[in-house]
Amino acid sequence: MANGTAKTTGLAFSRETFAKLTPGPFLQAHLQQAEPVRANGRSLDAFRTPTINTGSLSHSNGSAVVRIGDTAIVCGVRAEILLASDIPNPPSDDFIEDEIIEQMGLLVPNVELSTGCSPNHLPGNPPSTLAQALSYRILSLLHTANLIDLQDLRIQHTEPPTDEELPDEGPKVVTKAYWTLYLDVLCIALDGNPFDALWAGVLSALQNTQLPKAWWDPDREMIVCSPLASEATRLQLRHLPVASTFAVVSTASLLKARSEAQSWVLADPDDFEEAVCVETVSAVVTSEDDGRESVLKLEKCGGGHVGKVEMGPCMRLAHQRWRDWQVNSCHYSRTPWRRLSLDTKFPTDDLAC
Repeated sequence: MANGTAKTTGLAFSRETFAKLTPGPFLQAHLQQAEPVRANGRSLDAFRTPTINTGSLSHSNGSAVVRIGDTAIVCGVRAEILLASDIPNPPSDDFIEDEIIEQMGLLVPNVELSTGCSPNHLPGNPPSTLAQALSYRILSLLHTANLIDLQDLRIQHTEPPTDEELPDEGPKVVTKAYWTLYLDVLCIALDGNPFDALWAGVLSALQNTQLPKAWWDPDREMIVCSPLASEATRLQLRHLPVASTFAVVSTASLLKARSEAQSWVLADPDDFEEAVCVETVSAVVTSEDDGRESVLKLEKCGGGHVGKVEMGPCMRLAHQRWRDWQVNSCHYSRTPWRRLSLDTKFPTDDLAC
């Protein structure tokens, strides 16, 4: 140089470029600080606050829109009638009632991700592996939780005694049909942890579900439904399980043993964190009949980083989140339960179901 000084040019990347080029080291750089903080600004044990709107779909028996962070889902419940005469293998009298719902498939969830919710789920594509896995997990949890009483799904008819029956036997109650609930869940935006949002949407939609008054018409030999909403009954859930998902981020690699590596457990991971995590844990907490908290289901996928030591904090956070939902559920919901006037009618033009 003419002036004898050397100019140095520095190569610096922006935050967004660093995250795209090396997402793992970018997240680990945040977690390795003296006070660990995630790239999204949340602490390690912080969950995103949910927002719930119910009764948004007018042409469904129940609906809910749930937003957790930038993950948004819509769930609608369609109630259809399954005639007992159409069941090929009806349950026997000694069959456990809680298993009849699973045996006859009275709860049918379907998760749809091909809505353009993320670049990996473009519209028009066939159901992805993730969508099918989520549908199965929702169905399995519905059956395990025993949320719905079978009696609420039965459509029964009291038959008058015939001449051949003894006069002191009284009328006979016969189940003529069952309500089948189809839960259609659409993911509008996906920013990680879809299971927690989907399950919250399913619970909220079921709580918002109203079933029309239905009865058997012996003259027409068919099920008839009342169009008046004032005669409908709201579906009652036995309890409200809450799902909590955690992701494990580790510095372990082919060149570093797991015993020498650092690992962190992140609550409610977003899409960026899920892409670099090595393992996930999902815990579903509910309450027993006596009010005690219990773990309804525990799922672990991805490896062996989470042992007994790491599982303890996950369970404590899952229990705490269940308590938060019980206390703050009214604050999460921005729309009150749909109030139907006496002259409100269900979206049907025919009394016959």
